[in-house]
Amino acid sequence: MASEFDLIARHFTWPSPGALLAVGDDAALLSPAAGAALAVSTDLLVEGTHFLAGTDPRRLGHKCLAVNLSDLAAMGARPRWFTLGLSLPAVDEAWLAAFAAGMRALAQAHGIELVGGDTTRGPLTIAITVIGEVPAGEALRRDGAQAGDEVWVSGELGEAACALLALQGRAGSRAAVFARGRERLEAPRPRVALGLALRGVASAAIDVSDGLCADLGHVLERSGVGARVRVDDLPRSDALAGCRDDPAVRAAVLGGGDDYELCFTAPASRHDRVLAAGAAAGVRVSAVGEIVAGRELVLLDGHGAVVRPPRAGYEHFSDG
Repeated sequence: MASEFDLIARHFTWPSPGALLAVGDDAALLSPAAGAALAVSTDLLVEGTHFLAGTDPRRLGHKCLAVNLSDLAAMGARPRWFTLGLSLPAVDEAWLAAFAAGMRALAQAHGIELVGGDTTRGPLTIAITVIGEVPAGEALRRDGAQAGDEVWVSGELGEAACALLALQGRAGSRAAVFARGRERLEAPRPRVALGLALRGVASAAIDVSDGLCADLGHVLERSGVGARVRVDDLPRSDALAGCRDDPAVRAAVLGGGDDYELCFTAPASRHDRVLAAGAAAGVRVSAVGEIVAGRELVLLDGHGAVVRPPRAGYEHFSDG
């Protein structure tokens, strides 16, 4: 049977020219660029909680890294290095090869290097810590939104949550439509280029992982402001746009989670600069509301009527 070190050498020892010392020692040695602040984020994904049993291992390798890259994107940080902790119920060489290939392809696409980690036996669990760089004082944060700012969203919302409903057999007659979003669920696209382009433009930012209302709520709480969001302006795919009045679609768009888009704010005077940032990154950006005084998030339909918000976003320790 292959040893832990054999598995690491075979599947996770990749070139790391940006590190002083990478995989193979007690710790990695890293040298950040002069004048850069380090942005560090960790995510833990557990089978049955964050991904379905039997998920394609190549897509799983992609997603595990993608959700961490999304955190760096929300900070306007350039990805540099990451570590991987992997708990496996058993050694499956074919599974490991596919998992590593999916992760490595995304890592190469974003120029981030694997510099260490650990493996052990146990329930399938993946822990990744990413490290990025951002010029000191230029990081996008959650606490910078101000009354009068516009609220923006990248990409499209709701497809990942709808795909999960389809996979769980809870999509009813919309199953065929909802299933089209499976790639968005299993292989999200981290908006790293957009995050970099929004430095000096956005006043606050967060990635949409637990649902738009929940994540925008974190920005409002940290910034001490409220917001009014136009529900009908929230970006949807063509497939979901045709189901605009479906309650399940509205719930997915407002609170479904797993979108890994960016929700951000910017002064109205920078409207054209936001559009230019989206164009430079090749990402659709949509103005969907405005920041207001107070602390409340108000959702409005196309007629100006208040829309009831969905239940709170995903909560790991909720009994619901």
